Amino acid sequence: MLQRQSLDAVVAGVANHLMSVDSTTVSDAYNLVLRDLVNYFDVDTCFLRHTDHARRASVMVAEWPPRENVPDPDPLGIVYFETDSVFGQVEHLTTPAVFRPVAEAEDYRARVEEATGFAATSSAVVPLVNSGKSIGMLGFAKSGDLDWSDSELNALVAIAMLLTQVQARIVAEDGLRFAGLHDVMTGMANRRGLYEHLTAKMAETDCVSVLFLDVDRLKSINDTYGHPTGDLFLRTIADTLRRCVGPDTMVARWGGDEFVIVLDADGVVDRAKALLREVTTAHVSVAGEVLNRTASIGIATVTPGIGTVDDLISNADQAVLAAKNLGGNAVVEYDPAFHSRNELSNDIELHLRSAIENGSLLLYFQPEVDLISDRITAVEALVRWDHPSRGMLPPSEFVPIAEASNLAADLGRWVLGHACSTYMQWSKAVPGLDITMRVNVSPAQLLADDFAAEVGAVLTEHGMSADNLCLEITEAAVVHDLAITAKTLVELRELGVDIAIDDFGTGYSSLSHLKVLPVDALKIDRAFVEHLGTAPEDRAIVTTIAALADAYGLDLIAEGVEHPEATGVLIDLGCHRAQGYLFSRPVPGDRMLEMLAVGSIAV
Repeated sequence: MLQRQSLDAVVAGVANHLMSVDSTTVSDAYNLVLRDLVNYFDVDTCFLRHTDHARRASVMVAEWPPRENVPDPDPLGIVYFETDSVFGQVEHLTTPAVFRPVAEAEDYRARVEEATGFAATSSAVVPLVNSGKSIGMLGFAKSGDLDWSDSELNALVAIAMLLTQVQARIVAEDGLRFAGLHDVMTGMANRRGLYEHLTAKMAETDCVSVLFLDVDRLKSINDTYGHPTGDLFLRTIADTLRRCVGPDTMVARWGGDEFVIVLDADGVVDRAKALLREVTTAHVSVAGEVLNRTASIGIATVTPGIGTVDDLISNADQAVLAAKNLGGNAVVEYDPAFHSRNELSNDIELHLRSAIENGSLLLYFQPEVDLISDRITAVEALVRWDHPSRGMLPPSEFVPIAEASNLAADLGRWVLGHACSTYMQWSKAVPGLDITMRVNVSPAQLLADDFAAEVGAVLTEHGMSADNLCLEITEAAVVHDLAITAKTLVELRELGVDIAIDDFGTGYSSLSHLKVLPVDALKIDRAFVEHLGTAPEDRAIVTTIAALADAYGLDLIAEGVEHPEATGVLIDLGCHRAQGYLFSRPVPGDRMLEMLAVGSIAV
């Protein structure tokens, strides 16, 4: 009876050690439990092992007393069940078992002797059983032989149950912690995991850089092939990143199609460029098609001015935005000048919507002139923003931000409506007015399902003839999605609206686009017109564009004419219409009305 009470006390002591442990304190608690068991049962060693079912192996978790001069590798650290006769017997063990020194267990005896120095051992093993399945073992070993009573084995079964419960709780806690620190789709660290890693690393060293990688144009894969395909592509990118940087480098999914890689600062630009090359070759195959994408990478490095993880990530984010503004597929290092530009960008993005609604946007107009007759043939509507603190902002300051922040459609709708309204006011003031109102259209508007219907509704609202409206699209807008663009342009042509390709010659379009797209005019980019009178290479390019326009039966307009010499060259090449500072800068609507009343601009 006395021994039974002592065993109860041992079990109670184990329960007390394990009562409130978590993943950070469980190792110490295991050592206390094994120490008490060694002392009570007078054995040479006590050990706790967990089963790795995926590898069919037994893994050492704790032992007492700690061994000195442990071999490397430790023969008892990880033991594969198929390589040891005794361990093989306990893989699926669900009841206690005692193993005594026998010739058949020579491999086990040799393993223990190599790891502990014991020449011969008697072992008792009590399995940890969860839902009828062995998940580990509590074991004892002693030189020579040792008898175990039923009451002792029963007490050990109770202790094994306590250890099983602790293991299950720790596994659950580790699972929750893993889920809290990792992205579900890719298995990479998530933002929280990245923050913890970077916080620790920045506390240790100032030789830290982060690469902020943003996949270019993933949306088109999602839109065309569905989000499951987009997710598959992101997992492919994640696998590529892990393979390239190795298992010891932190790679995190920041969110969406964005990833962050933490590297040492030395040679970071070259590593980023190499990584970019690898990412651009990553692909998935869908319905016989190979899909791949480029990426943009921004680099930021810890410097004396960076105090927090947020600062470092923010700088890398600004750098990747600069890379995307270059057209993507680029690597850009953070520059402190980005900060002031970013402040302007944030200011514009925050206040642009209210500007659209409260009347602080204005339209200016630039005339287009027939070079033979000097007659005004068209007017281009150009938006301006009378910013309350920054003054008059040109479209180059805020239109790109509108396009990047999903405000382009609202802005374009405002411009179209006010341009048509202004045209009708001019028509009343100038009887017989018959010119074209040119309005720029963003890629976001072109890709909207109902854009043609929206244009028709605006024309109807203001009573304007479609014959007097020309919508200008850039070559870059054309290549966003050629099929959707062509469909929209056909619908616009059915309304009677003309279409012009703006900034033609900048390298995005091809002859195939001119064959597919229903367009009426080409506007030669100002870069080829500015020095047309003196630069033979510009004349060669404009000659080619003029020949294309003639071959396809398209009107041709030159932009950016500033010098009289250019007009003679344009006339010689067959381009008879132009706009630019030589004729007039963009002017407010009332000044444009005065010019329309005259009807011509003589140079």
